Amino acid sequence: MIITKMALPRRTFLRGVGATLALPLLDGMVPALSAMRNTAAQPVSRLYVGYVPNGVIMDKWTPAAEGAGFELPQTLAPLKPFQDQLTVVTGLESQPMFPLPGEGTGDHVRAAAAFLTGVHPKKTEGPDIRGGTSIDQIAAAKFGQQTQLASLELSLEPNELIGACEAGWSCAYSNTLSWRNPTTPLPMENQPRAVFERLFGDTDDTSQAARMARIREDRSILDSLVQEVGTFRGTLGAGDQDKVNQYLEAIRDH
Repeated sequence: MIITKMALPRRTFLRGVGATLALPLLDGMVPALSAMRNTAAQPVSRLYVGYVPNGVIMDKWTPAAEGAGFELPQTLAPLKPFQDQLTVVTGLESQPMFPLPGEGTGDHVRAAAAFLTGVHPKKTEGPDIRGGTSIDQIAAAKFGQQTQLASLELSLEPNELIGACEAGWSCAYSNTLSWRNPTTPLPMENQPRAVFERLFGDTDDTSQAARMARIREDRSILDSLVQEVGTFRGTLGAGDQDKVNQYLEAIRDH
C-alpha cells in the first residue's frame, strides 16, 4: 500500500516579510489513516475565565430551576444554541477572600487575588507580595502544548503592578488575576493591537513606538503573505481552502 496523504504539521505557519501567521486546525492536519481520518479536525482544549469585579444582577444570571432543560435567564439567553453543552454552577463561596481578624479593608483586592488562586494574599504595599499559583496557569502548562501561546491575560482597563491601590494593599493584587507562582503576578494586556501582534506578529517588540511605526506603514500584516498564501492554498482540499479563506478574511477585517 502506498500512502500519498501526508498530514500537515499541527503548528503550521505562513511566513512573510516581518510577519508570521499561525493557521487554524485544518482537516489536512489530521494524520492519514488515523482514527479521525473520516471526521472533521478536532479543536484543541481551551480554558476561558472571565471576571466581573463590581458584581452583577444575580437573578439575571442564575436559572430559577435545577437540573437539565432549565430556562436560561436574561444574561445567559444568548447561549441558548449551546445549552446542551452548558452547566451553570451556583452557590460557590471563596473563603480566602474574606478578611482575617484585624485586617480591615481590602475586599476588592482580596477578591481578585483569591479568585483563581484560592489563596488569601499577604497584606503589603511593598514588593514582598505573596499569593498563589492561579488555575489558569496550571491549565496553561497542559493546554499550552497544543496551542501557539500557552495563555493570554487580557483586561479592559489600564493596569499597573506597582504602587498601592487600596489601604495597605499592593496594586499587584487587584490588577491581575493570573499568577505564575505565589510571588509572580502576570501583567494583563489591554491594547488590542499589542494582543494581535503577539498572536500574529513576527517581533517581540510591542512597545508603543514600535506599534505606531508599523501602523504608519499603512498595510495589512497579510500583504506580506500573499504569495505564500496562494501557494499554500493549492495544497489543500476544498473544505480546508474555504476554512483558510474565512480565517484570513476575519483577520483582515480586524
